[in-house]
Amino acid sequence: MSDTTADATTAPEYELTISLTRKPDALQFRELLAWTGEETARWEEWLRAQDPAVLAVSLGDSKYATVGDLIFHVFMVERRYTERLHDEEATPYESVPHATLDEIFAVHRDNRPRLERWVDTAPEEEWARVLTFETISAGTLQASKRKIVAHTLMHGVRHWAQIAMAVRQAGYPTTWMHDILMSGALS
Repeated sequence: MSDTTADATTAPEYELTISLTRKPDALQFRELLAWTGEETARWEEWLRAQDPAVLAVSLGDSKYATVGDLIFHVFMVERRYTERLHDEEATPYESVPHATLDEIFAVHRDNRPRLERWVDTAPEEEWARVLTFETISAGTLQASKRKIVAHTLMHGVRHWAQIAMAVRQAGYPTTWMHDILMSGALS
């Protein structure tokens, strides 16, 4: 075998380099905040125009049994991770009222500005800082604050898609397109 021929039993070595430099063509957290904020405002307006029974739409055998439960979960995850970003203790779910649409959306309204301020003002070294924390469903985890912001925003997107499907199947179709392509948050 020549020096330039790879041995068939040895995999070639590759070095993966990931640049965290923000480029003009990259999707920014600020843009995701704008889109998810826009979507949440549409959801609140739409939900207020529906029969209150829409919050009781079943999600089957899910951990969060109803649409109202899942919306509360979305907002509590946003709140708890925002608290972690601020180096605070995470608020227990059971300590937060959530029996009505007003109470559920109050969780979002009270917290979202704190998340936005953190994203706007956190120094670069804070984004890279790794936290160790207890989760409700996955035990002890470690993640950078940057990863926590990404999770917080994408977590909500995933669950709002589940909610859209559940309400549509229950006879409550939404009246707008949910895709980021239709959003005013990006040009």
